[in-house]
Amino acid sequence: MQTDPIADFLTRLRNAAAAKHQRVDVPVSKLKTEIARILKEEGYIANYKVAEEGVKRTIKIYLKYGTDNSPVISAIERVSRPGCRVYVGQSEIPRVLGGLGINILTTARGVMTGREAHKERVGGEILCRVW
Repeated sequence: MQTDPIADFLTRLRNAAAAKHQRVDVPVSKLKTEIARILKEEGYIANYKVAEEGVKRTIKIYLKYGTDNSPVISAIERVSRPGCRVYVGQSEIPRVLGGLGINILTTARGVMTGREAHKERVGGEILCRVW
């Protein structure tokens, strides 16, 4: 049994990028689909799609690489964990690498980047950091 499916999702992405895989499959959930949507919008992954193989549903994430075959995702790390949740207000949202990376937050208005949350003046739980 998994205690933290988001950490599992991020670890699968990190490992697939390090191994230079073109695609990684993860079990589907609404939150993981929203995180994949944000990663695509911000340019960290090439594409994603939800696939149904019989009873089992998965998210197929197509990774993106640079011209020198280095992964676009340099690092991706979990911030808020089941044992230690990290909540921030709108004015306390940290910048990742001076604005070069993104925070992914879950707010009352849905899952969004730290930049969007700051613009909409909402705080929330910081799920992860990507750069």
